[in-house]
Amino acid sequence: MSNSRQSEISVAPADSSASKHHPDESGGITAAQFRGAMRHYPAGVTIVTLANDGRPVGFTATSFASLSAEPPLISFNIAETSSSIEAMLAAESVVVHFLGDHQLHLAQRFSRTADERFADSSLWTTLDTGEPVLHDTPIWVRATVHQLIPIGDHTLVIGLVTRVQDTTDDNPIAAPLLYYNGSYHRPRGL
Repeated sequence: MSNSRQSEISVAPADSSASKHHPDESGGITAAQFRGAMRHYPAGVTIVTLANDGRPVGFTATSFASLSAEPPLISFNIAETSSSIEAMLAAESVVVHFLGDHQLHLAQRFSRTADERFADSSLWTTLDTGEPVLHDTPIWVRATVHQLIPIGDHTLVIGLVTRVQDTTDDNPIAAPLLYYNGSYHRPRGL
């Protein structure tokens, strides 16, 4: 990572006195209450992949969002406790894969330990820019890391999209993979 990128990142030390079960003074809610409420908000499932010293790194992210069309910006969060945090902080680019329900196996694989995520080489290949890309993903975007913002117990990653791969032929993904209340789901039409 360049020195200019390193100077952008500062991680505040964790407050070890904050309890996970008692309300804090600023918000009045506990971490458990917050997580409990957030479990009821469905989110699309993505897998973020990147290269670190020539090795593939990846993790699931349900915090993905589109930020801007001009310029094309995306965002997602990564926990400071993630096994992928150091690689993410050093990365110059990422690929974000939008999963369909046919890729539940990938979401489960990338939620496991880091050494299992890329163990099956038949599931992925490498782009000419170095990032791993997962096979049979209807839509993925490549982005350069535009900004890293340490916030709370996560880092917010903002990426500038440089490439879009869309094999849906202008038809929406029939069944995107969703995460809701601690498990995976597919949407149903109303």
